[in-house]
Amino acid sequence: MLNQTAYAHIVLDDQDVPYLAGTDTKVIELVLDRVAYGWSAEEMHLQHPHLTLGQIHSALAYYWDHQEELDEDIQRRLEYVEQIRSASEPTPLVKKLRAQGLLP
Repeated sequence: MLNQTAYAHIVLDDQDVPYLAGTDTKVIELVLDRVAYGWSAEEMHLQHPHLTLGQIHSALAYYWDHQEELDEDIQRRLEYVEQIRSASEPTPLVKKLRAQGLLP
């Protein structure tokens, strides 16, 4: 079940995760594109042609109005990934690159 928000194009799922309406794109995915790559809304539109500029701008507006909450979610996700990474054995490729001195 999706719940409408005061933001055009933004809906919340049952866990209150914001999505772009009619898509499977989470607001946080576009935020991470902006943080990781420094993409403008126009560049995001080129990279995600299935989204309109209006959808992208709405997602960014939602982020700026909920920045603390979404930044905490991003941090939790990064910590979870690091936890999994540290508990996992290195892949054969990583072992090989370390043996060659190409990775620490």
